[in-house]
Amino acid sequence: MNLPLQFLLVCGALCGTSYALLIWWGEAGKRRLAKRARRFNQVRSAKQDPVAAGQLRLETRGGLDALILRLVPRPEALRARLAASGMGWSIGRYGLVSAIVAIAVTILAVLRGSTPVTAILFGIGAGIMLPHMLVSSRIKRRQARFNNLFPEAIGLIVRGLKAGLPFADTLLVVGREVADPLGEEFRRMSDQVKLGQQIEHAMWTVARRINLAEFNFLIITLSVQRETGGNLAATLENLEEMLRRRQQMRLKVKAMSSEAKASAGIIGSLPFVMSGMLYLVSHDYIMQLFTTHMGNMMLFGGGGFLGVGVFVMSRMVKFEI
Repeated sequence: MNLPLQFLLVCGALCGTSYALLIWWGEAGKRRLAKRARRFNQVRSAKQDPVAAGQLRLETRGGLDALILRLVPRPEALRARLAASGMGWSIGRYGLVSAIVAIAVTILAVLRGSTPVTAILFGIGAGIMLPHMLVSSRIKRRQARFNNLFPEAIGLIVRGLKAGLPFADTLLVVGREVADPLGEEFRRMSDQVKLGQQIEHAMWTVARRINLAEFNFLIITLSVQRETGGNLAATLENLEEMLRRRQQMRLKVKAMSSEAKASAGIIGSLPFVMSGMLYLVSHDYIMQLFTTHMGNMMLFGGGGFLGVGVFVMSRMVKFEI
């Protein structure tokens, strides 16, 4: 009789929280629209001052975004991660997804017979870790695609310079001809240059967002060439050759470390595979880890040691080139 009561209470809390969040989000959108209309003249006056404009953008945020900005210790770092992932999420949406994941995992843990304290801890951990892992995975995938397309983009810039195009025009050509995410970033740079921003500033903005050493090489090459002079096309040709060699070396290291990565994956997945088999074969035996205090302590201890071991193995097979 306790389980249906707990289920109804948790489901009621979930429905009430979701309804309140939807109402809050809708009202916050109306308030943000009214606030933007009132501050339109302030934006026009502050557009020449980046610091004032940035402060104004922070002040005009409202609703769920404002709540998450108060709760997150480093909101700028989180905003940079979301921008680097290319998912288009705001901080408010990220917080809402984290809350939904936490509540869903808590409900599942309660339905599986876990104690309330254990279910809440599992929910909080899942709400923090799962969205973070999702964003990290999207960032790595986006960076990998960017790196794979970057030598091709440098070659296209070199051919454009040899044909007599200015460097600013080659950015737009790359943005049109090369696939995303590299084409998307180069189109942004081209738009910023058209609006009057310097090329170096626009490129450093992209560099802070994608955080790749290869793109920093391009910016440094342009800065050095502008100060010392010389043939920019020849300099970029050398950069293209270096990037292709780095890419070949990265693929070689990936092939050489694939066996160690496979071993680490197999060893790390064994506890979960064995837990699933025990759940199917002896349900009451494995559920003592979730329904008893001693089992909870053993579960959290084993999970901590497993996390440390996976982290050490991942660092051992990771090579910086």
